[in-house]
Amino acid sequence: MTKIRNEGLKNSKVMDIAFHLTELSGPRVTNSPGFMRAANYAKNQLTQWGLVDSKLDAWGDFGKGWELKKSYVAITSPWYRPLIAYPKTWSAGTNGLQSGEVLLISAKDSAELDAYRGKLKGKVLIIDNLINFQQSTQPVGGRYTDEELQKMSEVTEAEDTAAMRRRRERYKDQNIVPREVLTRLKKMAEKEGAIALLSSGTEDHGGTILVLQAGPHKISDPANFLDIAIGLEDYNMIIRILKNNTPVKMDVDVKAKFQTADSRGYNVIAEIPGTDKNLKDQVVMLGAHLDSWPAAVGATDDAAGSCVMMEAIRILKAIGIQPKRTIRIALWSGEEEGLLGSGAYVKKTFGDPVTMKLLPAHDKFSVYFNLDNGTGKIRGIHLQGNEAARKIFEQWFAPFNDLGAKTITIRNTGSTDHISFDVVGLPAFQFIQDPLVSQHSNMDSYDHLMSDDLKQAATIVAAFVYDAAMRDQNFPRKPLPKPLSLDPITGSHR
Repeated sequence: MTKIRNEGLKNSKVMDIAFHLTELSGPRVTNSPGFMRAANYAKNQLTQWGLVDSKLDAWGDFGKGWELKKSYVAITSPWYRPLIAYPKTWSAGTNGLQSGEVLLISAKDSAELDAYRGKLKGKVLIIDNLINFQQSTQPVGGRYTDEELQKMSEVTEAEDTAAMRRRRERYKDQNIVPREVLTRLKKMAEKEGAIALLSSGTEDHGGTILVLQAGPHKISDPANFLDIAIGLEDYNMIIRILKNNTPVKMDVDVKAKFQTADSRGYNVIAEIPGTDKNLKDQVVMLGAHLDSWPAAVGATDDAAGSCVMMEAIRILKAIGIQPKRTIRIALWSGEEEGLLGSGAYVKKTFGDPVTMKLLPAHDKFSVYFNLDNGTGKIRGIHLQGNEAARKIFEQWFAPFNDLGAKTITIRNTGSTDHISFDVVGLPAFQFIQDPLVSQHSNMDSYDHLMSDDLKQAATIVAAFVYDAAMRDQNFPRKPLPKPLSLDPITGSHR
């Protein structure tokens, strides 16, 4: 533990790893050039550190890669204003500079939408829905208080994760219009030759814009109509001007490139082989998701987790450990679209959660540790309903209580890649972190990473992985779950 602390806290390379994954790679939308730059960097770096079988592991069909090549969006009348604006992922472009008036769409159902038929050509569309801005007097992020951590540790019953929605569902556009109406509007706009749709990438702190996807990404899916996220301030301003019967004109020039040559998704996988003749076939895993959304460089969501996991591996190699069990790192893709990379990996490697038909590797799996709650330091761990792990984690946290990490809660947490393991009955855990994130937004940049927090997190992860790899006994498991009829993340029928 002393060697791990010294290497992790005094000789850290975590910020250099983060720089390569973010600013040198760019946004990491799954199957995009930015993702592949980061994935290849990680694969090569893990090889240089001495890991074996470092590879880009294809997990199945994902769909199109997408890369934004150009974006210019501005109001030209009644006065000029360049807008902070981001085309949503998998949007089509404009085929050059387009100029047109903004048309306010006030339809709340299909019947009202029919009134706009034949009027969309050459228009920029905006839905009539003023966003109620709530001025916040609270900081964007913060540290957990001792009282908050104590309440977590006192929880006595784990929540059911079966119906947990994907994390991104908390950040849906606040345009209160039925999804089927919005889908129909986009089809009408595409058919009639409209220029673009403006959406409010809402967030409570000014200037921050959340940017997700314009539509589906499969190779067989048609191009998505250009959907542009803008700040709620600009969104509301345009609507108010239009409601004053004052025309608004805009220039829009967007170019996007689709990658269709290879539709497969890839995870990064590498190992430190086990050395004990009786335990080397057992596997301890650590991981985080490498993919991101496109508005920034995905620093806190989740390059933070990826660089911490890589740094944890570097720490263990630097101090020359010889683990009893094999240690395997995984950097996932497709997490933002629904845990696709980790889910497919678990299904092909350990078992199918729908049928609960398990593979031989299921019996030889030890434990998985995940990190996907931003840049904040580790404060504890979620037991994910596995009460038998409490005493183990209390012992493992003991050398790091002085770093603020000791809270253990029976509470479940969902919406990220440990769920893919949990739903087939494998021990899988997400750490509790101080809530310091800028996820899914144009603010999710390298400068929002907290260096000391990442050093602390990597040190603790390295220690947990080492402890798990050297443990004489198997890691305790919950009873096997029943086969799933519902998606574990969305709660929808399979």
